[in-house]
Amino acid sequence: MSEILESRLTARLRKQRLLLLIYAVAVTAALVISLKNNNNVEASTPADEEMSEMVPEAFEDETYLIDQDLKQTLNMEDETPQEDETPHVSDVVSGNTVGTNVEAITLQKGDSFIGILTKMGLDYAVATDIYTVFKKVYDVRKLKVGQVLYITSNTDSRFNELLSIEKIMIEPVSGTRYIVEKNADGKYESRVEQDELKTEVKTITGNIQGNVSSAMQNAGVPSNVAGNFINIFSFSIDFRRDVHAGDQFEVRFEQKLAPNGNVVQNGEIVYAALTLGKDKIELYRYKDKSGTVDYYDEKGLALKKTLDRKPLEYKKARISSRFGRRFHPILKTYRNHDGVDYAAPMGSKVYASGDGVVSLSKWVNGYGYMVKIRHNAEYTTGYAHLRSFAKGIRPGVRVKQGQVIAYVGSTGRSTGPHLHFEVIKNGRKVDPLKVKAATGENLTGAKLTAFKKMVSEIKKASGEQDIATAEAPIPPTPPAKPLPPKNAI
Repeated sequence: MSEILESRLTARLRKQRLLLLIYAVAVTAALVISLKNNNNVEASTPADEEMSEMVPEAFEDETYLIDQDLKQTLNMEDETPQEDETPHVSDVVSGNTVGTNVEAITLQKGDSFIGILTKMGLDYAVATDIYTVFKKVYDVRKLKVGQVLYITSNTDSRFNELLSIEKIMIEPVSGTRYIVEKNADGKYESRVEQDELKTEVKTITGNIQGNVSSAMQNAGVPSNVAGNFINIFSFSIDFRRDVHAGDQFEVRFEQKLAPNGNVVQNGEIVYAALTLGKDKIELYRYKDKSGTVDYYDEKGLALKKTLDRKPLEYKKARISSRFGRRFHPILKTYRNHDGVDYAAPMGSKVYASGDGVVSLSKWVNGYGYMVKIRHNAEYTTGYAHLRSFAKGIRPGVRVKQGQVIAYVGSTGRSTGPHLHFEVIKNGRKVDPLKVKAATGENLTGAKLTAFKKMVSEIKKASGEQDIATAEAPIPPTPPAKPLPPKNAI
């Protein structure tokens, strides 16, 4: 037992002894006065018995102490030395006056860690010491209203006083416990206890009526998972324009479970799908041996890709006019040129610079026949002076990067066959040669093989047919011996 406990109990015993002494002196004085006033009367009761009757029962056990104190007070000497009968602290403790309690204290508004301990009766310096030790494993300032502190303490049941704090445990996240406890030397030490967590994959599907975020949360998708889902698709989907009522979503994500089944943490999305009208976009998470993580379609094509800066079949096309202010050869004035012109053979194929939705395909004054593709909420690309559009290219149609959308022409204000290519970022036209869109590379070789194996396992686990081994599309064959045009602008 600590020195503090011993000093407190010893002080109380001395106080009780003093009270007994005072009471005994008072009783003795009263007896002496009574005997003097009645010295001619014989007492019918022996003095010992009379004295015994006058001492309350509560003090009978303290008779020896009273006798010793009376002798000292009346200058009476006891020839026989007596042992000190003052009870020792250990004797009091052995009398079951100290108990161990475990309290569960729920944090209320305005509570603080140190404040809770001092309200229990702990010395401020000791409470600060516990706080400092706790910070080595957990910052208790992060505790929130409603969280619980489990405090093990020693208390004196006789005086209802706190003697010491033996242990404090908090579990802010199910399965992870932070503990401060006294060691064998009476010093506080901190540690972390972590339950072994089980990983499961949870699948949630739903229909979209309003916005995607609300639809997912109404279906029970955790908010952080819904946010990640939107971020994944934001590189190829404009959620304001591309998503409509009746579209569907599907998400499979990891969950960490404690032994009691409680969800400790929602992990990464392993599969995400959006069905927009008749089109279904599926994406799989893949982490290679170097630790690089990205999302790909089932053929290993990266979701996040740079916009193709030269979206042409004829890759040798030269730049006939750059982005910026120039002298217009037809209008004969200086004005800004909002894109890059690539001189290319008449009728050669024009590709989509990136995945997206066709937002325009028509004749536009000086641009001639023109196509615009909205890739996401940030980027749109434009293709002008076209000879014609590819089959099926019309507003609302979804296209993939590298898909044929039109053919090189010389319509509108043009002096020769070429492609006028524009990039619009957040409504402002920027230099296509300097733009830095999202990065990402398609999987090839061993990475593609490992990825397809993973996709096959995911599909089998969900009962779907394995179509991950479908062959990649054969790239278009360039026209034989194309002749570069002369003086194209």
